Amino acid sequence: MSEDKLSLAKRELTGKKVKSLREQGLIPSVVFGGKGEPVLTQSSYNETEKVLLSAGYHSPIDLDIDGKKQMALVKVVHLDPVKRTIQNIEFQAISANQVVEATAPIKIVNFEQSDASKAHLAILQVMEEIDVKAKPADLPESIIVDASGLKTIEDGIVISDLQLPAGVELVDKELDPESAVANVYDPAQEAAEREAEAEADKAAEEARAAEAEAAAESGAAEEKTEE
Repeated sequence: MSEDKLSLAKRELTGKKVKSLREQGLIPSVVFGGKGEPVLTQSSYNETEKVLLSAGYHSPIDLDIDGKKQMALVKVVHLDPVKRTIQNIEFQAISANQVVEATAPIKIVNFEQSDASKAHLAILQVMEEIDVKAKPADLPESIIVDASGLKTIEDGIVISDLQLPAGVELVDKELDPESAVANVYDPAQEAAEREAEAEADKAAEEARAAEAEAAAESGAAEEKTEE
């Protein structure tokens, strides 16, 4: 049983008519998968948003569809491109013994305890999440990575450093184990490099301006001579 629960009601409205549901503070959705046909549903915006923020794409949700219980995962959330409000949701019906795919956030912890941090280095996370598969009860809320052992800018975190919980596997078996998850860098060095680049760009711009001015003066002198 999931910690996240959401009550849905079956809906009749489809197509452009669902706009009226949104105006009433409801979110149209569909539950697909399982043994039956996809079920058209709707739910309260505020309640649904709260559950989505908790479950995300990685935790199962216990749906109550007009009194019928169904475990599901959030597969797709359609957002308004301007307002970023939820427009529609696609749920995937699952069972407790079914191996399913989900997206798990990667959380890096304890960097502040590392020698790298004490040397005033910083960490940049380049991979925020990863696709995993497991039975619903085994799906992790996140993949935790301990960064306390990082020491220099030569260090980093890669795929092979991820410790997956029991019963959890990566979806992409071909993923390069050396793919970067996070890199250590020197903020002071990067700031100095950016400043040097900015100075070089400024010098180049000034040189181009001087050349253009010299060319203009030369052209003006030639015209005066011809006169």
